[in-house]
Amino acid sequence: MNNVTEQSLPEWAARLAVFDTETTGIATETTRIVQAHVSILDESGLPVEGRDWLIDCGIDIPEQATRVHGITTERMRAEGRSARESIGEILEYLDAIFQSGTVVVAYNASYDFTILDREAKRYDLAPLSRPRPIVDPLILDRQFDRYRRGPRNLASNAELYGVVLDNAHDASADAIAAGRVAQALSRKYFDQLNIPALQLHEQQETWALEQAASYRSYRQSIGKPMYDDDDSWPVG
Repeated sequence: MNNVTEQSLPEWAARLAVFDTETTGIATETTRIVQAHVSILDESGLPVEGRDWLIDCGIDIPEQATRVHGITTERMRAEGRSARESIGEILEYLDAIFQSGTVVVAYNASYDFTILDREAKRYDLAPLSRPRPIVDPLILDRQFDRYRRGPRNLASNAELYGVVLDNAHDASADAIAAGRVAQALSRKYFDQLNIPALQLHEQQETWALEQAASYRSYRQSIGKPMYDDDDSWPVG
């Protein structure tokens, strides 16, 4: 169900931006962005404006990454635009959205915003300065339905919250689905989430650290300790 107007939405959810990337890998210090999407969704979850980027990241795309998002090195080199120019445009677009006070939704936001931060520094561009307000549906789902078993990736939560996700692992499809999941969560937990966007952002900073600590403790309890990763949110 993509129509989110049947129940009240918090003010921040009635008009929000969405952001997602597809990359060459998962290591935030070395991964390159090859595809990105930013758009604005209305209260019905429909995009009213937006931009897409296919980026020549300057290195070959590993086969494992291509199997995930379908973008080959050949296509990237033939159709992709300059990495420095593209990253600059993404930063500029997102900064304008943040300056307007509009929420940006990103699923597992610390991944996308940390990678964008490293890409900015790689090309001697100014990173986003304290990007906010951000809403991360993954953090919200873990916070308000913490004892549910099973996967919590975007595809699983899209299905759970009645959001259609076609063409998964395309930056546009994933970003828009994440925004619709955020709107669905904001309806379901309206009493808890009907707060100012900046207040919600600050609460997620705390929840992210608590959730990371809980997961780290769980891993240790089953004899699979984690590396000492930076658990900061939304930028590590």
